[in-house]
Amino acid sequence: MAPVTGIDRDLETSQPSLDPLFRLLAADLDRVNALIVQRMHSPVALIPQLAGHIVAAGGKRLRPMLTLACAGLCGYRGDRHIALAAAVEFIHTATLLHDDVVDSSDLRRGRDTANAVWGNKPAVLVGDFLFARSFELMVEDGSLRILEILSRAAAVIAEGEVGQLVTANDTATTEGAYLEIIEAKTAALFAAASRIGAVIAERPAAEEAALDRFGRNLGIAYQLIDDMLDFSARQSELGKSVGDDFRDGKITLPILIAFARGDAEERAFWRRTLEQSDQDDGDLERAMRLVERRGALAETLARARLYAAEAAAALAPFPDGPLRRALIETAAFATARGF
Repeated sequence: MAPVTGIDRDLETSQPSLDPLFRLLAADLDRVNALIVQRMHSPVALIPQLAGHIVAAGGKRLRPMLTLACAGLCGYRGDRHIALAAAVEFIHTATLLHDDVVDSSDLRRGRDTANAVWGNKPAVLVGDFLFARSFELMVEDGSLRILEILSRAAAVIAEGEVGQLVTANDTATTEGAYLEIIEAKTAALFAAASRIGAVIAERPAAEEAALDRFGRNLGIAYQLIDDMLDFSARQSELGKSVGDDFRDGKITLPILIAFARGDAEERAFWRRTLEQSDQDDGDLERAMRLVERRGALAETLARARLYAAEAAAALAPFPDGPLRRALIETAAFATARGF
């Protein structure tokens, strides 16, 4: 076996980061952010005020960065990727506004949610406004193919959210059903955001499919880690209330694994707290101990790393370079992040 070099050792010990991607995309991302601010404008003052609250909350802009990076990876040299990246972010932000209402969330990215500040009705309606803005940007682009990909993703996201409502409080949910839900509600937009980079560059169908696989696997890994962190992160790291999924009765992979591996007493606990929504003080702490004891967190992390590895492998058809390496590091970041 070859000796470990200093560079190899640095790679093994360094924490994966989005910084390389940010640095490579800084100029384009500034243009995207400027366009987002411009398109949030409305004579109805509450709209830019409420939309600006969530847009300014410090999100990583990961989904629009995927569009920018994948366009660059495919050699695109025009300007269409800017508006399309903004459209992707508007879709994402609209779903966040709606999700926080559905989940009765009061904290996101460490700040009060829009619905907590202004109420549910304004949050839902401004979410609708942002969806409309995203479709305006798609229509202005003029590509029916782009419109097909992003509009389909928007529909699939909604299907995933409804599917999650249907399976809530049901400990009989299968892992297959759970994976279908997170592929829809999270991975679909990752996949679409990545795929359209190849579309505007007019690359072959095989490269489109490769970027779809990259985004889809990245999105699944990202959501698996989100679901794991709900039972293991500190609130300051997570940016939202730890245990929200548990309190809402959401059936996630850590719960499914802990339930399957638990004894009769533990399964009775999960049924009481999730199916009957009968939760007492100390139940969240007990749930956190159970998912740890039954190896559910470690298993969820291991699964996420497999999906992240699949995402990185999907980039094999593309030439090596700073963008490809930054996207591979982004896949590693998805499973190493603390928030």
